[in-house]
Amino acid sequence: MHPATIMLAVLSGGTGTPKLLRGMNEITNFSVIVNTAEDMWVSGNKVCPDIDSVIYALAGLIDETKWWGIKHDTFMTHFRLKELGFDEVLMIGDADRATHIMRSELLRQGMSLTEATRKVAETYSVENEILPMCEEEVETRVVTIEGDMHFQEFWVRRKGKPEVIDVYFKGIEDAKPTEDVIKALEKAKGVIIGPSNPITSISPILSLRGMRDLLRRKKVVAVSPIIGKTAVSGPAAKLMRAKGFEVSPKGVGEVYRDFLDILVVDSTDGNFEGETYEVVATNIMMRNKEDAVRLSEFLLQLF
Repeated sequence: MHPATIMLAVLSGGTGTPKLLRGMNEITNFSVIVNTAEDMWVSGNKVCPDIDSVIYALAGLIDETKWWGIKHDTFMTHFRLKELGFDEVLMIGDADRATHIMRSELLRQGMSLTEATRKVAETYSVENEILPMCEEEVETRVVTIEGDMHFQEFWVRRKGKPEVIDVYFKGIEDAKPTEDVIKALEKAKGVIIGPSNPITSISPILSLRGMRDLLRRKKVVAVSPIIGKTAVSGPAAKLMRAKGFEVSPKGVGEVYRDFLDILVVDSTDGNFEGETYEVVATNIMMRNKEDAVRLSEFLLQLF
């Protein structure tokens, strides 16, 4: 830990933000509030893709070629299930599956998802507080011309190909931030929204009852996951268009505009002014850990 540095709270999905967290872990203290709307039960076990990506990244175990799963993992169980005629929605590695089994058993024993996540993080020697956004079941649904489907069905099984009409979060009206999430936000000097998908990774967190009000009381800095008119990774562009947002850093700012203080964009995009927030530019690409540390140091200077 970094006793001399400020405490921040980070809102995270998968892929982009775990890359950043790996750099932040070198220089400052932070808690992570993680999207759970992409969670699903697979083969009898609770899979929390974004939580696991955060834990694996901070533990130094994440597969850096995909930015999900554990590096050098094997897939013997997955392929054996396939041979038996059981087709899993997600391709789950053997070591990764052990995490899901552990979590699921803790949940079956009566632990909350927050408690189970804390136990899993401790097992991986992750000292940061990793917090599920809520305890209620929330599910990201993608409405396409081929039907209404779970985000994992759309992105993994369908490879993000169907034309998207809308995105909504099933169960969100009954969901609220956990007490641990509220406490983490209250004690944080500021909040970073990582470069995760604004629609499916960050918006579920923002849609929790009272969350935007909590953020309005804090200094909030967001890192754009869009450079030019292209998403750095994942289906953000297609999903932003479906929700009526311009596919650009400015469109990202619009998603967050009611509470955002500073939007960090790439140097190649630093030619516009936000209507209600400040725009600052730097090199936001993270090709390696050194890039992540450099970007983290830049972000810390904004608080």
